[in-house]
Amino acid sequence: MKKSNPIEKIMHFLVHNSFLFTVIIMCLVHATLLVVALCNDIKPLFYFNIFSVAIYMMGVVLCIKGHIMPVYISIFLEVTTYSIFSVYYVGWKSGSQYFLFSIVPIIIYFGSFLFKGVKRWIIVLLLVIDFLVYVYLYFKYAEISAIYEVSYPIRSFLLIFTTFVLFFSMIFYYFIYIYSSEYEMTDLEQKNEKLSDDANRDALTALLNRRGFLPVVGALMNKADSNHFCIAFCDIDNFKTVNDSYGHDCGDEVLRHVSKILRREMQNCNICRWGGEEMVILMKDYDLAVAKMKMEYLRKCIESNPTVFYNKRIPVTITIGLEEYGETHHKPEDVIKVADERMYYGKQHGKNMVVWEDAE
Repeated sequence: MKKSNPIEKIMHFLVHNSFLFTVIIMCLVHATLLVVALCNDIKPLFYFNIFSVAIYMMGVVLCIKGHIMPVYISIFLEVTTYSIFSVYYVGWKSGSQYFLFSIVPIIIYFGSFLFKGVKRWIIVLLLVIDFLVYVYLYFKYAEISAIYEVSYPIRSFLLIFTTFVLFFSMIFYYFIYIYSSEYEMTDLEQKNEKLSDDANRDALTALLNRRGFLPVVGALMNKADSNHFCIAFCDIDNFKTVNDSYGHDCGDEVLRHVSKILRREMQNCNICRWGGEEMVILMKDYDLAVAKMKMEYLRKCIESNPTVFYNKRIPVTITIGLEEYGETHHKPEDVIKVADERMYYGKQHGKNMVVWEDAE
């Protein structure tokens, strides 16, 4: 599994805790403004910021408990009211009106999660109100003196601080939106890949099914530079007896056990559960001589490794039919059919054997 780098971990955390992070940041913003108001003896804003900090501290508790809607509304009302109060007391040049724009990304980003369908008109309504408040403050206070005439350094600090909050809000939610969109896209692609893989695999054994196996064989046959390969058609001997004697749960365990041995011993080969107790192995770059030795080894391996089921040892054997790909085969089923016929011949003549040529 691919490990996430530190930046990805941080972004992942922020995406999944973005609303809580927003409330904490806004609490810190008003704590800063509270100190500024206190140091400059702007009592109305000092008391308002105490109220704002209390609101956001309560908002943290609500976020932790999962109550997002009241916090969302509280942010809109608090920022709008504070912008009006701040412009009224310290003037238009303080830049407090820019707080109205700093919540635009918040209104849109979180509103898209909270409101669905036709209810999203609420987002538009909040944005319109936000803009109209800005227009009202401009025409009402842009040309008049503030009630509290703060010094130029303090007014400059307030303007820069408010602009920074606006800038941070725009950048932060831009990156959060981009990352969450990419994360959702990656997650969707992974789910689609898993669904596709699940559709091509047998649920019990995790081997390929016919749907996943035949295209692999076909693609190998269609390669212009494809080397020879062999197909082994395997069938567990007396499998019905296992089911009848020990039950279908035991039969399933036998299938899983045999499949595990096949995957372990036939690495780099494609293995398919053809149906029931039948399995097919695609051995790329194998000639018939090498495939015969490998299948004989596999047969002995399965014979000497019984399945353990509830402290019972269930021995099974396997019969294998082999066929090497040649010019007479035009589609995957042609090679598989010959291997199947040879396996069937082995079943009729003693079982627990490997058959690699047609009977005379």
